[in-house]
Amino acid sequence: MSETALHETLPVGSPGHKAGGWFGMMTLIVTEASLFLYLLFSYYYLAFWSRSGFVPSPLPKFDLALPDTAILLLSSVTVWWGERGSRKSSRRQMALGLIATIALGAIFVCIQLVEWTQKPFHFNSSTYSALYFTVTGFHMAHVVAGLIILIALLVWDWLGYFDRRRHAPFAIGAIYWHFVDAIWLVVFFTIYVTPYLGVR
Repeated sequence: MSETALHETLPVGSPGHKAGGWFGMMTLIVTEASLFLYLLFSYYYLAFWSRSGFVPSPLPKFDLALPDTAILLLSSVTVWWGERGSRKSSRRQMALGLIATIALGAIFVCIQLVEWTQKPFHFNSSTYSALYFTVTGFHMAHVVAGLIILIALLVWDWLGYFDRRRHAPFAIGAIYWHFVDAIWLVVFFTIYVTPYLGVR
């Protein structure tokens, strides 16, 4: 056996979608979706049984929330584009997709923090305020976790860990990011839209 063969670098990660991490991520998503379901059920339940004034005046505004939603949806497009690059072994496309997604995710978090500071209430002001900060904060924690995953993927891309066959970690991270974006649409509808539909 040659010395070159002895020192050959082993590939990183499992090939394809049958990687163990894929099923682990699906389990995590189901678990986290259940937690969001409980939180949103609490919101609707308490709003329904409140006599009046569950949502304090003024009603939630869209001036920051709507652009923030558009930014997060755009980040799903960029991570999808980056994942397509991983399937073609295009490290440049993978890196650009990840960098764009990380930047958009960070902007989302910053805008959300700005919106928090502009609220006329605090966490312990009312039942609504506690639910508002809990639900949006729980979602923001998932965005931050997603950003950490994407940064790790970007480092692995720079180290050359991915190729046409072995890109499962990228696909797994992208699935998590899409989940975070999908959850935000439900949170956005609940927090910002339903008060205008009579849930208040």
